[in-house]
Amino acid sequence: MVDLSLMSTNQRIATYILALALSVAFSAPVFAQMAGQAQSKPPDPQTQAKPPDTQTQAKPPDPKTQAKPPDPKTQAKPTDPKTQAKPADQKAGTPAKPGTTPVQPVVPATVPPPPPDYVIGPDDVLQVMFWRVPENSAEVVVRPDGMISLPMLNEIKASGLTPDQLREKVTTEAKRYIVDPEVSVIVRTINSRKVFITGQVIRPGAYPLGAPTTVLQLIALAGGFGEFAKQKNISIMRVVDGKPTIYRFNYKEVTAGKNLTQNILLKPGDTIIVP
Repeated sequence: MVDLSLMSTNQRIATYILALALSVAFSAPVFAQMAGQAQSKPPDPQTQAKPPDTQTQAKPPDPKTQAKPPDPKTQAKPTDPKTQAKPADQKAGTPAKPGTTPVQPVVPATVPPPPPDYVIGPDDVLQVMFWRVPENSAEVVVRPDGMISLPMLNEIKASGLTPDQLREKVTTEAKRYIVDPEVSVIVRTINSRKVFITGQVIRPGAYPLGAPTTVLQLIALAGGFGEFAKQKNISIMRVVDGKPTIYRFNYKEVTAGKNLTQNILLKPGDTIIVP
């Protein structure tokens, strides 16, 4: 016997499958029609890409902000031939060597003028300058024998002369070799003019006399008196016409404003004795 309940179940399943197949078969054309309609629609203009805004596009450069050509007024001007350095005068003096350009000697820094009664002495430092002939210029030290050595002129006596007298002497000697020589003599350092102080002072010794100096000033330069100095009985020794002369100096009187003529100006070679 066939199980009727089982057949009934199989029939029901087959009925469901048949119904489902029929439903799919009838729905397929509808779905195809809907798909075709969706493809045939034009795109939405609101969603399409918009062209770029002309206001936001790059603008051409502003002619006002462009680089301007250089102002001819501010451009570097050519060198004025009138202000250019001129070559040294060759009409006088030793001719320049080939390949070299003669130059003027360097003007030394300003130095204080020597005292009016100054004469050149040993150990003084002098600068002798030849204008237009700088190779003949030299800075020299007066030797103990009073002589100096200069290029081309060799030995010249300088001690005992004033700077002007030495200049004239050098000019005369240079005329044998140089046309119209122009010579300057400058006193750089005065070492020959010295005064001496000895005895009861802090720093006894020799001091250069480069400027007018009194007895009181030299005592101050020497550091003042020692503990046992006899300040009322100071002596100044000086050679006058080959003979020694003594001048008295009372420190107490001078500092009190009395007998100020004792405070004499010192001369080269003077010696102050503080007992």
